[in-house]
Amino acid sequence: MDTTDIENRLKTRPLPKHVGIIMDGNGRWAEHRGLPRVEGHRIGSDSVREVTRCARRLGIEALTLYAFSSQNWARPAEEVAALMDLLREYLLKERTEILSNNIKLNAIGELDKLPRYVREPLEALRAESASNNGMTLTLALSYGGREELVSMARRIAEQAKSGQLEPAAVSEALVDAMVWTAGLPAVDLVIRTSGERRLSNFMLWQTSYAELVFSDILWPDFRARELCECLNAFQTRERRFGQTGAQVAQVHALPLRRTSS
Repeated sequence: MDTTDIENRLKTRPLPKHVGIIMDGNGRWAEHRGLPRVEGHRIGSDSVREVTRCARRLGIEALTLYAFSSQNWARPAEEVAALMDLLREYLLKERTEILSNNIKLNAIGELDKLPRYVREPLEALRAESASNNGMTLTLALSYGGREELVSMARRIAEQAKSGQLEPAAVSEALVDAMVWTAGLPAVDLVIRTSGERRLSNFMLWQTSYAELVFSDILWPDFRARELCECLNAFQTRERRFGQTGAQVAQVHALPLRRTSS
């Protein structure tokens, strides 16, 4: 479905720099149709492609997709194996489009837990796309927000123990540099599909001031139009960051100051 008009309207107002999506509902989508759960994941990859294209057209700086959580390893072995196969297939099939659209592929999580047949094409595409600057597409794989914070705390503790870091030097900026999303902007918008209303261990540090939008649409049915609807909802929000609405309005009303050359 053509979303050109909607996208053009969205571009006239501020868009989030970084969007995170919890892609939920693949298994239920398949079960509702009497299909194996893996078919939901397969169709869900089409949603990944369309949503990524739409985000790129809109000029969103960073898109992070929660593709496989640390807790997903506990699913039935056959489903995990099918998901790994689909991930490898995605990396191989989307290589040309990612490179030709100036997209930088990133990945966060306990990547060493992924099977080698997934890690190899993942690392190859990350290396090939490293200099691209059109949009950063991050895949959260074997990822958990608590696991990320534990990893960060361990790194800080090791540096403090070795004398490289004074406790007084620990700051928000240091934590930003130590978490797996180092270099990416803070998350402005989190979208979760399938009607669930929770973060499920997704980027707990990075989403502290994110707007949350929950969609009842199951992920395989979530496409460009649904993304645009969520972005439109974001644009209706007043983001105060601890200030009052009057303070925010005053800042927006102030004229731009000229700087001397």
